[in-house]
Amino acid sequence: MLAGGAARRYGGRPKGLLEVGGRRILDRVVEAVQAVTGAPPLLVANAADARAWRPDLRVEPDLLPGAGSLGGILTAVAAAPTPALCVAWDMPFVTAELLAALVAGSRDWDAFLPESDGRRGVEPLCAVYGPACRAPIERQIARGDLRAIGFHADVRVGRLALERVRALGEPETLFFNVNTPDDLVRGEALWRRRD
Repeated sequence: MLAGGAARRYGGRPKGLLEVGGRRILDRVVEAVQAVTGAPPLLVANAADARAWRPDLRVEPDLLPGAGSLGGILTAVAAAPTPALCVAWDMPFVTAELLAALVAGSRDWDAFLPESDGRRGVEPLCAVYGPACRAPIERQIARGDLRAIGFHADVRVGRLALERVRALGEPETLFFNVNTPDDLVRGEALWRRRD
């Protein structure tokens, strides 16, 4: 799970510790990941108190501080000998079914991402990245390029088709993340509608 950001848009408050539907977002994401992997996920986080957030999780700070989301992906890839399922810790509606589909579809790819309706067409913070991604990510960061999809030309990239994603849920909801106080209000409204 990726929690390395400074949460500047949320006043520095750790976004995953906020509650949606009466539960911390962190706990919701851990539950979804653990349902697929069978083990507690690694938490990539730079906060000094991150180990106290969930003592059952292993915590690793970014290998290359200041590299944004891409640095978090790099840290997860470097920490795992096998492909790493990476999920942002501020996505309260991500489901085990979606994550299982990503893991199942990732076998023949270095990076496997779900398609989305977003500006990039894919969701890089809910994806599977294999060991072959490490060197291209490191080279990209060394060039000063922190785009989460900037290294894709150098690896084999597969996609979970948008139709398949939609069969698992509304992409706008599945990939919804809490970046601002207004997002938290929207998240609560989405949660009430789901119930």
